[in-house]
Amino acid sequence: MDLTFLLAIFVLFGPSEQFIFFGSGNPLESFNVDQTKISVSGISSGAAMATQMHVIFSRDIMGVGLIAGVPFACAGSVGSSLSCMSAPNLVSPAQLEATTSAGALVGNIDATSHMSHDRVYIYNGKLDSVINPGIGQKIADFYGHFVNPSSNIKTVFNVSSEHGQITDNFGGACGQLQSSNFINNCGYNAAYDLLNHIYGGQLQKPTAQTQQRGMLKSFSQSDFFYVSTPSMYSMANDGYVYVPSGCASKTKKCKLHVAFHGCAMYHDRIADAYVRHGGYNEVAELNDIIILYPQTIKSATNPQGCWDWFGYTGTLFATNNGFQPTALKRMIDKAASIA
Repeated sequence: MDLTFLLAIFVLFGPSEQFIFFGSGNPLESFNVDQTKISVSGISSGAAMATQMHVIFSRDIMGVGLIAGVPFACAGSVGSSLSCMSAPNLVSPAQLEATTSAGALVGNIDATSHMSHDRVYIYNGKLDSVINPGIGQKIADFYGHFVNPSSNIKTVFNVSSEHGQITDNFGGACGQLQSSNFINNCGYNAAYDLLNHIYGGQLQKPTAQTQQRGMLKSFSQSDFFYVSTPSMYSMANDGYVYVPSGCASKTKKCKLHVAFHGCAMYHDRIADAYVRHGGYNEVAELNDIIILYPQTIKSATNPQGCWDWFGYTGTLFATNNGFQPTALKRMIDKAASIA
């Protein structure tokens, strides 16, 4: 690579942040991960995917954070997804609980007993015009059936925010829909709050001076699709991973967290806005948490680049045989060195 180009990159980003090698095809590394500390979160359709991954693979995933999400198994079509997003009175947690228990009985998801002591964070903004704020309580009711004690479920429903990833230092006005990247600066660090809750309440909180001293780099998602290309299921060729400086040498055990972007927040559309400015990396840097950022793309059946929570990849989308969940679990297993 040309030395002048490298110097220009160094000047642009400075020595404290590493740049991304786009389209590199690099394999995802395996890390020294505490396999009891694997968690997931997401915004919007990413929250829907996060709850799917948590419920499907609850044996290995111990916590979940949902920002402007919907309950597990709420939709099986585009039509039913609209009710899940906008009509809390039509969402029955009891019915979803029964569907979940039935799925566990036939082996489509892990036994629900694995969720019993998990930690759950649920955020819904008061001004959300995409997901009815009342949906948040439906998610809490669903998880309340499986999780004990109730203090393991944290809800935040009192912030006057629009639909988006909520930060304390990046994005547009809190109460306005930011369609360019769906990141809102609300003076509230949702990434820290959810990670802190998931991991027991003792995480160090970033300040304005906290820097991302680790490495943010791409990895090949194609490696996790064995008989197809990622694009067949509306996933990108590359995903991204933030490796904190404390985890790079692999001499200490680190936590692993997967952060799912929302619709129209995939890298091809908003570049690194979510993977660099969503609030996760600074928390990760201070607390030795590796962050995986899987990526979607838009397609004919998925024009907004959403994660599949309503069946566009097939009827098994919310099971351990779903195309996206299967590939995503392979990523987790590789990063966490799960045999």
